Amino acid sequence: MNIIFTDVLGHNLYPPAPAIKNLPNWYLQMKEYVHDKKEPNPKHDDGKPNNPSTIKKCMPVFDAITAGYILFTPFDLYIKQVDNEPYYMWNAGEITFHPKPQFNYYPKLNEYIAAPKFINNWIIETPKGYSCLIIPPMHRPDTKINILPGVVDTDNYAYTIHFPFALENKKFEGLIPAGTPMAQVIPFKREKWKMQFGNEENRKKAHKIDYQLNTKWFNSYKLQFWNKKEFN
Repeated sequence: MNIIFTDVLGHNLYPPAPAIKNLPNWYLQMKEYVHDKKEPNPKHDDGKPNNPSTIKKCMPVFDAITAGYILFTPFDLYIKQVDNEPYYMWNAGEITFHPKPQFNYYPKLNEYIAAPKFINNWIIETPKGYSCLIIPPMHRPDTKINILPGVVDTDNYAYTIHFPFALENKKFEGLIPAGTPMAQVIPFKREKWKMQFGNEENRKKAHKIDYQLNTKWFNSYKLQFWNKKEFN
């Protein structure tokens, strides 16, 4: 499957990139185990493991951080506080604003007189039957901005998608540099789903998985259940 990003302006200064090539610094710096040495972690009498793995070994977290593609802020954005409201300044590109009646009941945004919106110049195209989930980049607690999440049918709507956003801290002052991760784009296939509740067979399956997980010291989920996801 191919996903196509097209810059309508042709600048290509801060092009989208696979999320796996833009891991957050905290993840890169973290060790895989609490202690440097990789060794089994038998339970002590107090139930505490000897050498537990860190969040870096958690494959669901890895899959979330590396899913899809990252879009970046296209220009430097400087923010200062004026009359207890953020005041936005930039030289290139464009930000527009939604008036308060358009978001009056939306949490966090309703704290603002007007909601800012990045004008994005990247068109996203996916194959027939595929849409894109567009969210703030996952597992980046140091973020300064949070775009509003959304789903766009990018197989039919091959046009620019703009990003209203809120500051993580309304009182923030300072620079958000061009090239800051702004949005995570995750393509998915549209399918019809129906919710059901499990039965005894589902419970037996869960018990079997529980046993399988305990048959290996290291990377049990990764080795026995995980499937590689590729976004290039």
